[in-house]
Amino acid sequence: MKDNPEYQNQTLEEEVLIKRSQRGDLEAAGLLIVRYQDRLYNTILKICSNPEDAAELTQETFVKVLEKITDFRGKSSFYTWLFRIGVNLTLNFCKRRGRLVMQSIDGSGGDESERATARLSGYLLCREKADPVGLAQDKEAREIVLRALGRLDEEQRVVLVLRDIEGLSYQEIAEILDIELGTVKSRISRARAGLRDMLEAVLA
Repeated sequence: MKDNPEYQNQTLEEEVLIKRSQRGDLEAAGLLIVRYQDRLYNTILKICSNPEDAAELTQETFVKVLEKITDFRGKSSFYTWLFRIGVNLTLNFCKRRGRLVMQSIDGSGGDESERATARLSGYLLCREKADPVGLAQDKEAREIVLRALGRLDEEQRVVLVLRDIEGLSYQEIAEILDIELGTVKSRISRARAGLRDMLEAVLA
């Protein structure tokens, strides 16, 4: 993908916008916000479950990003840096609230949400006759998956949102959560195993 000319052009354009934003160009900063606001909002919504809270946290994230934009040195991608701020704000908010609840995928993403649930089903359902795609198209089955996700502990739930729903790489998740790559992999492995056990018990 990184060899794709379109990807390279987007990366170059983003670098220009970042440099302009660091010089105080509000128009460039606004273009950066527009580029990422929907995906950031949807990620936060899946973690905190409340649309109003997600909107506020998304806004708070971009306020912090603009405050700290001059500190960005490109050691990670801007996207990873942005999501690190947003996810950490969301986790701290949810800890203060004493809850971390999964947002129903059905209400936040259309076709992309369908594909996200299909990915989860494909990872988690190991019965010989299971049809992950068919299961993902069934609303009741999707709700079963989401209820199972809601029973995971906070650390495991978040890595599954980032990996299996948002499609981030292990390295990106490690950078966002500021943990070791091996820790990311072990959390995801344990989370998938736990979910698989829950689902097999329900679907047996």
